[in-house]
Amino acid sequence: MRTTFTPTLKWALVTVVVIGSVFLSWVTFELIHVARPHNGASLEFRGFVLLPKGKVLTVLDYLTISDQRLFVTDESTGSVYKIALRGGGLPQSNDVSLLASEPAAHGVALNLSRTLAYVTRSEVNAVDVFDPATMRAIARVPVAEDPDAIVFDPVHNVLYVGNGDAHLATLIDPESHAVIATIPLPGKPEFPVLDHRTGLMYQSLRNINSVAAVDIAGRSVKSRWPLPGCREPSGTAIDERGRRLFVVCSANAMFEVFDLDTQRVVTRLAIGGGPDSVAFDPELQRIYATGRSGVLTVIRQSNADSYKVVDSIKLHYGAHTLVLDPATHDVYVGYAGLLTPARVAVFAPRP
Repeated sequence: MRTTFTPTLKWALVTVVVIGSVFLSWVTFELIHVARPHNGASLEFRGFVLLPKGKVLTVLDYLTISDQRLFVTDESTGSVYKIALRGGGLPQSNDVSLLASEPAAHGVALNLSRTLAYVTRSEVNAVDVFDPATMRAIARVPVAEDPDAIVFDPVHNVLYVGNGDAHLATLIDPESHAVIATIPLPGKPEFPVLDHRTGLMYQSLRNINSVAAVDIAGRSVKSRWPLPGCREPSGTAIDERGRRLFVVCSANAMFEVFDLDTQRVVTRLAIGGGPDSVAFDPELQRIYATGRSGVLTVIRQSNADSYKVVDSIKLHYGAHTLVLDPATHDVYVGYAGLLTPARVAVFAPRP
């Protein structure tokens, strides 16, 4: 059967191909070309920490800080990198060590009382236990489909794992390294954050635009609230003293402040595109967020209900993950790499 195209349809197809080619070329250029970010009013760029070269395209995922050690997961190769921070100086290449394994590596959690660490691996549906001092694997714990974020809960002495595609949370005993329970969730979990004051785990649910309060002791979802105006909530952070939950919305580039006492959104701000992770510095009263567009947004907290964007720093396309060092107030952002080594950008706060 012969197919004919009208001139209008032909031009439409040509336009789609051209736009797609231009976009692909732009993304490729952005990933290959690593520019030095500008200093902002609130942050000063200190330099890059280069990671060992991985695949042609290296995508980093979670960043976790514990006891002057920065752990970075490589989603592409499955490696977990440990960077010795050494009291706040800019780390060098010899400060980097790694645990190599199969992809894809995601979240890392530390159990300081037992000097153990844990990493989720979505392609093998497992949580690997490793020694953070020697970066050697110890054990593997099979879990449900698509393990992603992981948090050590010292209140209940369990590891909490968010299983995205399975729509549930897995609880692991850190003593026996065995699954002790699963908690069904009403949607796809993204970033959880523990409220030490109540013992509840607040969990963003990406596909239903909601946040849930998970009762670890009761093995159930205690409450769930919709987030109006937030499409695909991803990263979360908590102000425990101010009783506020901070949520970034990946699909519509918004930052929302949720009042944990009244269960309502009290503030909403536009931020950089595709936000994925967010961190709160209670001492400096700043919130940091970044996403796949490569914009680091800095928000000042005046009080529990008053917030203002004070900086939007252009980084690198795909720089979607960050972590805050509460000891030094430095901010670390993971950069993807195409034909170049992945790296971590280091920023120090300005007064």
